[in-house]
Parts: sequence; C-alpha cells; structure tokens
Amino acid sequence: MQPPIDDSVQVLPQIVLAAAIISNGLLAGVFFGFTTAICPGLKRVDDPAYVRAFRAINSVILNGRFIAVFLLAPLSAVAYAVIGIVGQDPVASTAGSASALCALLSTVITAAANVPLNRTLDAAAIGSAEDRALARNSFEGPWNRWHLVRTVASATALLALTIPLLIG
Repeated sequence: MQPPIDDSVQVLPQIVLAAAIISNGLLAGVFFGFTTAICPGLKRVDDPAYVRAFRAINSVILNGRFIAVFLLAPLSAVAYAVIGIVGQDPVASTAGSASALCALLSTVITAAANVPLNRTLDAAAIGSAEDRALARNSFEGPWNRWHLVRTVASATALLALTIPLLIG
C-alpha cells in the first residue's frame, strides 16, 4: 500500500501551470499589442513624433507590473518543466520544456536586442531633422524584426503551456 500523497504536492503543478499560462499570456499579449497596433500606428507618424513616442514608451515600460510579468513568464515555465521532469510526467515535462525554451528565447531577445536598441534610441541626438530621421531609421527596422521574433517565441511559449490542458 502506498502512503497518501500530500494534497499540496498534487496541487503544485496546477498552480505553477496556471501562473505560467497567465504570465506568459500577459506577456504575449503585450508583445502582440505592439506588433498589431502600436508599431503599425507609429509607422504612420513623422520622425519627431515617432522618436518622442518610443522614448515615452521606453520611460514607462520598466515598471513593477511589467517587470513582474516579464520575469515570472520564463521562471514559471521553467518551474513547470522541472516539476514535469521530476514527477516523470511526459506531458508536463515536454510542454514545460518547450514553453521554457520559448519563454527564455523571448527574454534573451529582449535583453540582447530590443533593450540595447531602446537605449541607443534614448541616447540618440535628435536636435535636427536629420538626427531624428537617423535615430528612427537605425532603430525601427531592427527593433521591429527582433520584436516579431520575440512575439512569436512568447506566443509559442503560451501555446505549449496549453497542451497539458488539451490532452491532460
């Protein structure tokens, strides 16, 4: 006869999965919103408005709520993968590992590509029309390309986390 399993051990994977789905969903939603509305909208404005708007976004995005979700998304995905691996749950370990990989990729892209581009735009000289055009042209294309990759990675992390709900 097996000893009874502590209820907290049975509930922990569901709590971690819920945290991972919510945090990765929120992050994918922020990225999706930029991809589908903010960036296309900013594409329609002139260089001074573009630079001012993106600098304003850069100055407010690093707040406690965003940072909490930004950090919780990959951490909770990794935690879910570890729980699946340790518990020898093939669905949780596979879905969690795929999600963790994608969530970490999104985080790395943000840190290695988008944030340095943000800092470069924030530090760029914008005193003349030529300066503003150069600042925008150096920023917009590369930032949007890397942003699209991190958006796809973030959405894929969320998708992977839903697999246990679909087949579990």
